[in-house]
Amino acid sequence: MTAYASEKPVLLLKKLGGLLLVIFGCILTATGVKTGAMALTAGGIVLLSAGLGLLVLKIIRRNQDMHH
Repeated sequence: MTAYASEKPVLLLKKLGGLLLVIFGCILTATGVKTGAMALTAGGIVLLSAGLGLLVLKIIRRNQDMHH
């Protein structure tokens, strides 16, 4: 899905930030699991959760704007 032209730059940065957090979270989690480093695994899960949280909030906000 494409971004709306009227979308504010801050919201676009939150979307890209969420996506980057998900990507880095997956990489850290995979690295931590492979090497057995619990700290890396936990850090990756935290980043993954934060990124997913930002994306979910963005989707909820977008859907509320459509209904009002």
